[in-house]
Amino acid sequence: MKAEPIASGASVTESPDPRASARADMRLTRSLVIGIFILLTIAALYFARDFFMPVILAFLLALTLTPIVRFLRKHGVPEVVSATLLVLLSIFVFVVAGYLLSGPVIDLINNSYSIGQQLTERLAPFKRPLERVMDLAHQLEALTETSQEPGVQRVAVAPSGVLSTAASNILEAGTSITIVFVLSLFLLASGTLFYEKIVQSFTSMTQKKRALRVVYDVEHEISHYLLTVALINAGLGTVIGLGLWGLGMPTPLVWGAAAALLNFLPYVGALMTVLLVAIIALISFDTIAYALLAPAFVVLCDIVEGQFVTPTVVGRRLEINAVAILIAIAFWSWLWGFVGALMAVPLLVVIKVFCDHFEGLSHVGNFLAAQQSMAVIDDDSNDNDQRSIP
Repeated sequence: MKAEPIASGASVTESPDPRASARADMRLTRSLVIGIFILLTIAALYFARDFFMPVILAFLLALTLTPIVRFLRKHGVPEVVSATLLVLLSIFVFVVAGYLLSGPVIDLINNSYSIGQQLTERLAPFKRPLERVMDLAHQLEALTETSQEPGVQRVAVAPSGVLSTAASNILEAGTSITIVFVLSLFLLASGTLFYEKIVQSFTSMTQKKRALRVVYDVEHEISHYLLTVALINAGLGTVIGLGLWGLGMPTPLVWGAAAALLNFLPYVGALMTVLLVAIIALISFDTIAYALLAPAFVVLCDIVEGQFVTPTVVGRRLEINAVAILIAIAFWSWLWGFVGALMAVPLLVVIKVFCDHFEGLSHVGNFLAAQQSMAVIDDDSNDNDQRSIP
């Protein structure tokens, strides 16, 4: 019996491959698990920020001081001694800076109302085009208040005691600072203990060597970056403080310290420093032309630091693109406030360096890289397509 040929117009329906369907289901399940894990991690970081914030700060401080501990160990200084001295020096710098800055900062806070009035008077000529808009806003506010029913009473909630709130905040800040310094001391004094534990968690010698190489590379690059950026920011703050002192700005120490601290926030921190200096300069000097010299000097210092000093000293490899930086600053400021914003870029560098050492996460590191670094990667990939992304 002969088999009948299939008609030319008929279509053949193939049954779905069960293995392909199973792989698709596994990918979907993996994506869902990763998404749930990320959401749970964000929730944990938000609700347990009183625990995670000092711990992460301690790790960042330990990574910043690790190159100094390694250098002293090569010259015969035990890690416990060098770690203790460095942590005590950090505490001393923190206390001295807090003591020197507390007086001027408190004066600025107490005089904030008068500063606002003086700034309004100085900017009065530029305010006239906006007076109509302000008058319209006041009229709408008045209409809203008068439109309320006469029998309705407005309830105002009395704030809690200022002294008790301040005492509670001071106690929480003191506890967090103590945890940061004590934990960083133990991390620095432990030496290679954590590396040994990581190596012991693997079985084969190949896995042990690979894990040790990755851990050492990540630790070396991050610690070098954090220490270098901290020194650059300290130098930037010193230059800005001295320059503003030469221009006759009041409390130049405060603005130098603010410039050094806010420079951990790329773009945003420099803008905040310029605005603060411009406000104080406008109310401190007689002419607007001379008052603009102070913010112009800050802008010049930021340009030199951002375009020449940091790329030359740190290198282009660890540069992060501006979009990722702004997103990270917005995310961590929402999560942990101002302290989280200061840690945003160092944590972003930690994530990038970690992703660069794993082939499965190389696309994340490529996304975080700056445009210059991506261009280098593209050029290298054209020369050798078999080469993996660094």
